[in-house]
Formats: sequence, C-alpha cells, structure tokens
Amino acid sequence: MIKVFLVEDEIVIRNGIKNSIEWEKEGYEFAGEAGDGELAYPMILKTRPDILITDIKMPFMDGLELSRLVKQEIPDIKILILSGYDEFEYAKEAIRLQVAEYLLKPISSTKLLEVLKEVTVSIMREREEKELLKKYEEDMRENREYEKDEFLTRILTQNLSVTEILEQGKRLDIDLSARMYNTMLLKISESGEHTDEQEKQKLTEVSARVEEMLGQQKDVYYFRRGAEGWAVLFLAEDAVHMEEEIKKCRDSIRSIIHESPRELEYFGAVGIAVLRLSELKISVEEAERVFAYRYLKEWNQIIGSEESEKIIEEDSELNVKAIQIDKLDRKITENFLKTGLKGEVIHFIDEYFESFGQKNIQSLLFRQYVTMDIYLTAASVLESLDYNSDELVKRCGDFKDMESVFPTVEQTKDYLKNVIGTTIDLRDAVSKRKYSSLLKNATNYIEQNYDNDEISLNTVAASVNLSPNHFSTIFSREMGKSFVEYLTNVRMEKAKELLRSSTMKTAEIAYAVGYKDAHYFSYLFKKTQKCTPREFRAGV
Repeated sequence: MIKVFLVEDEIVIRNGIKNSIEWEKEGYEFAGEAGDGELAYPMILKTRPDILITDIKMPFMDGLELSRLVKQEIPDIKILILSGYDEFEYAKEAIRLQVAEYLLKPISSTKLLEVLKEVTVSIMREREEKELLKKYEEDMRENREYEKDEFLTRILTQNLSVTEILEQGKRLDIDLSARMYNTMLLKISESGEHTDEQEKQKLTEVSARVEEMLGQQKDVYYFRRGAEGWAVLFLAEDAVHMEEEIKKCRDSIRSIIHESPRELEYFGAVGIAVLRLSELKISVEEAERVFAYRYLKEWNQIIGSEESEKIIEEDSELNVKAIQIDKLDRKITENFLKTGLKGEVIHFIDEYFESFGQKNIQSLLFRQYVTMDIYLTAASVLESLDYNSDELVKRCGDFKDMESVFPTVEQTKDYLKNVIGTTIDLRDAVSKRKYSSLLKNATNYIEQNYDNDEISLNTVAASVNLSPNHFSTIFSREMGKSFVEYLTNVRMEKAKELLRSSTMKTAEIAYAVGYKDAHYFSYLFKKTQKCTPREFRAGV
C-alpha cells in the first residue's frame, strides 16, 4: 500500500484534505500529518512515506526546504507541492528539486486523487524496474565474477597502465589504491591419490568457504586460476598491516582445512611486497617461483620468499655420496607433468635442481641420472595419455644422443625445460580435446533445454559430471563468456527468431524461451538488444 504524509500549516485545509479522501478504499495509507516542516521532518524519516504532500509557505521550515532535506534521505519519495502563490521562482525551485507535481490551492479532492493515482503509477513502474534490475544483476553476478577474474588476471600478468587499472577497477567496484601490495598463490586438493564423489563434493564446499572468507577480508581480492586454485591480492598501508593481513589469511585457511572431515591439503606461496601497482608482476613472479615448491615439499603450509631461501640452505648440505639414486622420488616430476602450468616450467626446474644442493648438481653423473629420470617420466606420462613415446623423441631428440646437453648445468636445465614444456603442450592438447567434447555436450544441453525456466549452472554442470565451480571456471575460460551470459544470448537469439517469424505475443515468446516473467523478459531484451521486443519486430 502506498503511504502518504501531509504537511500543511492551515488546519482547516489540512483536515479538509485528510478527511475528503477515503484513503484505504483508494489504496493508500495515511501515514501522518504535521503543521510545519520542522515538526514533519523527524516524523517523515520515521514513517518513510512514498508520497509527501506539502504546502510551500509555512512557519519554522517551508515546504521547499523540507523537500530538499527529505529528498536527501529518501531519494525515491514523490513530492506534491501545494501553493497559493503562482510565482515562477517557486515553480523553478520545485522543478530543480524534482518535485512530482506543483499544485495551486485550492485543490479539490477529485483533482488531488487524480494526481495521486498518476504519481502512484509512476511509483509502481519504478518499483518494478528496480525489481527487474535486481533480478538482472543477480543473474549477471556470475558474469561479473568472470569480468573481475579477467581484470585481476590482466593486472597481475600484463603491462596495464596505472590509469587503466584504476579506471577498470572502479567500474567493477574494486578499489586498488594503497601504499603496499603483495600476492599469494593458493591451491587446495584432495590428499588421497584416488578420490570419490564425496571427496570432490567436500573439496567444492571447502573451496566455497575459502572464497567466502577471502571475500569478507578487507583489502583482499582473489580470483580463480582454474585447476590451480586462486591468486590473492593483498593491499595494505604499511609492512605491519601487510603481515597481519597475510597471517589472518593463513590462519583462516588452516582452520577451514582442519575443520573438514575429509582428507584435504593446501599449499600457498607468498610473493614479495611492492609499493606500486605497476610492480605487481614482480610480486607474482616471486610467488610463482615459491609456488613451484609444492612439487618438492610437504603441503599444508603457506611459505614466502624468505622461507623458501631457508629450504634451499637446508638442502644445500646434501652431497652426491649421500644421495640414494634409486630412492629419488619420481612422483615429484610426474605430478608436475600432470598438473603443472607451462609458465611454471622454468621455476620448477630451477627449484628442483636447487633442492639437491649446488655441489650435487655439479656432478656430471648426477645430472645424467636426473635427466634420464625426467625424460623417462615424461615418456611414461605421455603414454598414459595415449601418445606413442616416439612423439617425445621426434620433438626433443632421443635420450641416447643427448651428450651435448650435459657439459654445463645450464645446458642440462635448458634441455629439461624443453622436455617438460613439450610434454605439457601435448598434455594440454589432450585436455583441450577433452574440454572441447565437454563444452560441446554442455552447449548441446543448453540448446535442447534453453526453454526450461529451471535450467541453471548447476543443472548443466551436472549434465557433464562436473561440480558447478569447476564447470563455471572451464566454461568461462574456454568460451570467453560466463554461463549466464551464454544462456541469455541463446535465449535472446531464439526470441528474435520468433519475433520476426511468428505472430506470437511477447508474453508467449517469453515463456517459449524460458522466462516465466514476461516483464523481466522485456526488460532483459531491451538491456541486451538496445530495443524493446515490439521495436525489434517493427524493425525500428
């Protein structure tokens, strides 16, 4: 029910207006009355009416001043000015205050009720538009998350200017102004080699809790890095504050993992603090170097640059005689070949060699063994992906002819970087074929079910046997747009076909393309196509 508040200093006129209209019968609630603006103001803030009817000339506080103050607190309120003064200056000020109507006294109850009904139509239309906008923003939230992930990825990996970063951040409600920045890479995984559906579901739930925690932490932004977890950006005013933010994040992640009844583990790597947005890539590069230790060291820890240096110092005491060659863990390389990223190869090889200690890698015999071990592991991984081992020989040469790669440590590293990089390229080609098939099944499902108003990210993810979070990440990355954006586009294209090739009404078309609410369909059509369904049909 629309609430109306009346302010009029002449009690006869006030009672006349109040008693001449059957408010409830006409669909209104008479929320209150006052004899001047000063008395009315606190009452209006308490009752928060939809329509304010006020005289202009009153003692203590006039109607224009009251209107100005009320508009500041209740921007959507509709104001009807009553005046016995037909003067231009009053009318001009009323227009500036966006007053809905400027009415001259005396005014009949019939005329006032007519104006009230016109204003009510305007109020209801605005409310409907707000509801539609709210629903649209909820539907597009996934798309906004995708845009946020893309933006944060760009600022951490590309050379964007500070102006570009700040302007794009403002558009996405991301305030990146600070005196200090740092980054962290984080991954959570099942600790067992074989996982069941319950463990995958628990991983999804824990991931959601981690994202919720990161989203609630002030001066912290995060984005997904596909199967590799998250990148986290910290903002702080000084080094002490930065350390506190990172510690709080570490403690929260540890707590979330430990509270999980399933076997999960985590690994995080913190970069170095920088003072400029333009230096963020330096912080990320250091975080990526440290992140490579997840293939070499125990999980369930988040380490920084200083801690990684200590690890190297501790391991440097090894010597060739003490190393049991047959006990070197091939799983380290195998895990990287199966899950590592191409951009991490350099860091992985550097840290892998450093973990053996500088004295050991100077041994020609030791380098030959490590090279053979990595080469054979790569061949084994490729065979598990249905590649013939000849593919590695063709691209990197036969190991038997590799004498030229052993003279120096750097030559050995370069060769192994090529072997591992080649293996990852071939692995990713298989993955892309897999994703291609998966996405084809998903888009086919959308084509067949777009007219079902129950279709959602969850139902489509279930149709291809993926968790919603994993499916959303893959879909957005491979398709270049979010799931909701893609579904909306499919529905709009189908709607345009029906508008041009049938005599169906807009409401019928809305239902035919999966929208129960015809008003929302029309709103969404105009939002995405820049014209109404009727205008599109008419070719306007």
